[in-house]
Amino acid sequence: MATREVVRAGAFARVYDPSAGEPHPWYINDHTVVRDASGRWHLFGITHPEPADPFHEIEFAHATAHRLHGPWTKQAPALTVDRDYGETHLWAPHVIGVGGRYYMFYAGGGVDRTAAAMNLATSRDLYHWTRSRSGPLFRDGYDARDPMVLRIGEQWVMYYCATSAPRGGHHVVAYRTSGDLVHWGDRHIAYTDPSSGTEAGNTESPFVVQHGGRWYLFIGPRPHYLGTDVFRSDTPYQFRIGDKAGHIAAHAAELVRDDDRWWITSAGWAQGGVHLAPLTFPNPPSVTASVPR
Repeated sequence: MATREVVRAGAFARVYDPSAGEPHPWYINDHTVVRDASGRWHLFGITHPEPADPFHEIEFAHATAHRLHGPWTKQAPALTVDRDYGETHLWAPHVIGVGGRYYMFYAGGGVDRTAAAMNLATSRDLYHWTRSRSGPLFRDGYDARDPMVLRIGEQWVMYYCATSAPRGGHHVVAYRTSGDLVHWGDRHIAYTDPSSGTEAGNTESPFVVQHGGRWYLFIGPRPHYLGTDVFRSDTPYQFRIGDKAGHIAAHAAELVRDDDRWWITSAGWAQGGVHLAPLTFPNPPSVTASVPR
């Protein structure tokens, strides 16, 4: 790495254990954290009894807390797989709140893994969810999943992991844009990794944020299960392998802003729940003032 200006995480501490009160250990994998209008925190995520069984992950965990660091209280599952809707599993929820309504984007799978469904459910209270009547927002492959939605300028941008071609190829971070969170445009590529394949790759769990005038992309697992790489760019639409800006020992990492501080999460199979660590970004580049002549 050519520069010492890197994104860093402090020590991780477990904040939620889904096994509490259960006769057997459970895990949380890809997840999302959102705060409601009253200030209460909500966590949603893939869940299942240990050991890992991704194609039988059929419900989303839901937990709530008054503080980001907990204690967290387990709630009833937020969503359960709907076979009649074409879902074969429930993966990687991402929730945002807009205008008094909450939007949950998630991967619903399907029998054709080259045309996996990206689905939408909405809620007014974060407890009761209704799927979009029109069906999946779009389909992509191979096993396109892990949506993350961000407002950039006058449009919404959804990042997700996929492969360069639906039947396989380079692992990529794809993105699509929307004006209303329901209708999404054509696929574009924000990042292409040298690695290739079909199933799980190293561009999973994409998360994009802006800080100090720069854009940062978090993806993993890299190079092992408990690893997230950070890439920096001047644009949110293109990241390159050579612009690495940090490495964090986290899986399925999500960034959370609490007041004026950034935090990063970690979870996954055999990880004992959801963990949280403080996150720091490099200082923004200095601006040299022009000297009048």
